Amino acid sequence: QVMLIVSGGRSVKAGESLRLSCAVSKGTFSTYMAAWFRQIPGRAKEFVSAITWKSATTYYGDSVKGRFTISRNSAGNTVYLQINNLKSEDTAIYYCAADQIVNNMAVPSEYGYWGQGTQVTVSS
Repeated sequence: QVMLIVSGGRSVKAGESLRLSCAVSKGTFSTYMAAWFRQIPGRAKEFVSAITWKSATTYYGDSVKGRFTISRNSAGNTVYLQINNLKSEDTAIYYCAADQIVNNMAVPSEYGYWGQGTQVTVSS
């Protein structure tokens, strides 16, 4: 069973950068697709980014292209989300998700494994 541990969220000023981490506590991501979603209270989860583990192909939601970068480490046990030039609209709880078979990477219900959320708050 995959367990995901998310870290890195904090309060920052607009324009600053932040890196979120999603570590697998058991096993590796080697056969999985991993993704980041974010959620503002009262709203649905928004797809942020995803990465296929074997080929490291990356995908991004339209609202974050150019400022967000997803990556994974060579050990196969951590996924990162680098966020640059943070904006107030990036304020949300960020979640990491993973699963072996994902037909639509932007749909939260496609993922069976979730980490706990980490709060990112951007102030002007």
